[in-house]
Amino acid sequence: MTRTLPLRFGYGTNGFAGHPLDDALRVIAGIGYDGVGLTLSRRHLDPFAPAAPARVAHVARLLDRLGLSVVIETGDPHLLDPGRAHQPGLMSEHGREARIDLVVRAVRIAADLGANTVHLCSGHAPASLTADAAFDRLAASCERLLTVAETHGVTLALEPEPEMFVHGIDGFEALRARLGDHPLLRLTLDVGHAHCVEPRPLIDCVRKALPHLAHVQIEDMVRGVHRHLEFGTGEIDFPPVLRALAVGGHRGLVSVEIQDDSPAAPEVARRSLAFLRDAAPLREAA
Repeated sequence: MTRTLPLRFGYGTNGFAGHPLDDALRVIAGIGYDGVGLTLSRRHLDPFAPAAPARVAHVARLLDRLGLSVVIETGDPHLLDPGRAHQPGLMSEHGREARIDLVVRAVRIAADLGANTVHLCSGHAPASLTADAAFDRLAASCERLLTVAETHGVTLALEPEPEMFVHGIDGFEALRARLGDHPLLRLTLDVGHAHCVEPRPLIDCVRKALPHLAHVQIEDMVRGVHRHLEFGTGEIDFPPVLRALAVGGHRGLVSVEIQDDSPAAPEVARRSLAFLRDAAPLREAA
């Protein structure tokens, strides 16, 4: 008999893009979630706003009152460039400093909110770079960011993203090895992404990820189609995935990542938590 601790479920604020942040946090807490993946954005928490420090202090107080833990996410596709998604990135020829600055701001915001994890992605490699040169540039950017992360005691949790330079767990492991297995560079596993693009079975992806895992994003998905779906509308068998996370000792959030700003967001969040609780393992599993 293996004793497991219950998984802690969160919900991504990017699923509540039509709500003011304070309202979204109250709804998410009221539904019963343990935490949030808080995406920095112009709509919610703008890291570039002149009043950002006061806003961060307000959000910290609200999170504390609501009893929500938080992971800071930097995946808003148009935060830095309204005309190009996810640009510039950590390997860009022009504008790379803007992406580095965003993640630095995210680390500082995380520290002010009492969050111990910042999510980030590699971004796309410029066509002008060879794969080796892109890898070198990504490693150099991450090395700079890890210096800031060390100062604040915050973990950087890199998410492999379909079609980006680091799009699978193998790529993350290569980057971490290049950076000396730095303890503050860890992994965000997006369960849907793994099902979508990884060459190995999903449950093997989860087990491979566990030693590096800081954060989990979760949604349903169809193999080969990068579209975040509500639970039960894709192909994923969730009970084995959740059991592997629980038995493997994952103590970070398992955060729903359904990016939908429709008026139905609260209902989607309610259905999602009910689904996950039903699919999650009991406290003791054979």
